[in-house]
Amino acid sequence: MKKFAVPCLLLCFALTPQIKAQTTVQPVNLTHLKFTVEPAPEWSALLKRQTGWFGGDGIYTIPLNGVENKAAKANDKVLFIFSDSMIGKLENGTMAPGYKMIHNSVAYLKGNKPVDGQMKFSWDTDKRSEAESIFIPQTPQTIASDYYWLGDGFVNQELNNAIYIFGYRVRNVGTGAFGFKEVGNTLIKIPAGAQPPYTDIKQMDTPFYLTDKNGDIGSFGAGIYVNTAKAGAAKADGYIYVYGVHGIGKALLVARVLPKDFESFNKWTFYDGTCWVADMNKAADVTDNVSNELSLTALPDGRYALIFQVGGMSTNVGMRIGATPYGPFGPVIKVWDCKPDLEEKTFVVYNAKAHPSLSSPGELLISYNINSVDFIPDLMKHPNLYRPRFIRMKISSK
Repeated sequence: MKKFAVPCLLLCFALTPQIKAQTTVQPVNLTHLKFTVEPAPEWSALLKRQTGWFGGDGIYTIPLNGVENKAAKANDKVLFIFSDSMIGKLENGTMAPGYKMIHNSVAYLKGNKPVDGQMKFSWDTDKRSEAESIFIPQTPQTIASDYYWLGDGFVNQELNNAIYIFGYRVRNVGTGAFGFKEVGNTLIKIPAGAQPPYTDIKQMDTPFYLTDKNGDIGSFGAGIYVNTAKAGAAKADGYIYVYGVHGIGKALLVARVLPKDFESFNKWTFYDGTCWVADMNKAADVTDNVSNELSLTALPDGRYALIFQVGGMSTNVGMRIGATPYGPFGPVIKVWDCKPDLEEKTFVVYNAKAHPSLSSPGELLISYNINSVDFIPDLMKHPNLYRPRFIRMKISSK
């Protein structure tokens, strides 16, 4: 991907009618936010489980009422989606025989409180009645060995309240902790009201997988910001903003599309640093040093908080403040040091993000994932290590 903005004064006028040249952004403080952070042990405990689902990563939360920017109410349901997930039973401080890793799973939580009895986990089963991934790639570009890790998702209120989730097609290319490669980007569509294991879904290959001559790859779907009035956005412009990450520097790209055009990939546009263009290859790196999963949330004062794991895999949860959903973004602000969670040298931390539908007013509930590069041996000793942990960021209005 090119790392410069393309002069586009003439190009902006040639774009489709709904795409307008950007107005000048007034100076905004992008370097400072007054906040405090504390652990959210009640949320971490919700995912510390002994039977069934007992571990996973890739956590995103999708409010089924489509209101992305406000806390869910007591009778609302929030869909949790996970990537690699451990299914089985823990006994005597270790994993009992018969455990299995699947590549994705889901859970439904009623309300916005961490109440165990209100949360139900789901996965599929295979012909032998063993646990199986709930989403399995079945697109024209898929080969038999591909599997899905999941990106962000949302309820599209302009398309019959269908749930759209990005699916990354992943393929094993070697052995060891990093013996895999993302090979494609897809979109999964779940009809409103469908229940897991979702027998009536639509899967679409998308053009939003990135490669360049240097071998760097990337993909869109790392985060979604629904900037519509129906989703509760305070400064709604009617667009869905979709974030992509690429390269070793974990550079951030931004796309946007109207909700009604979400499946019309030729109607997506990409921010080139000055305006919105149709050519994905002209998308600009609006910032860097983020993680492959992240979130963008509106702050009470009208700015935006980009939450991520600094550099993709480090002990620091970071934040950049944005003037708009597409930037400019300020420097990294350290939110939390995850070192106390690293009981072993082999443990790693990654992919922090915020969950506004689970957050109280003036706060952001943030998750980050814990894993190990010595996966099964460490799980045998620490069977609950592989799960999200949560912190609570309280934002001061003074």
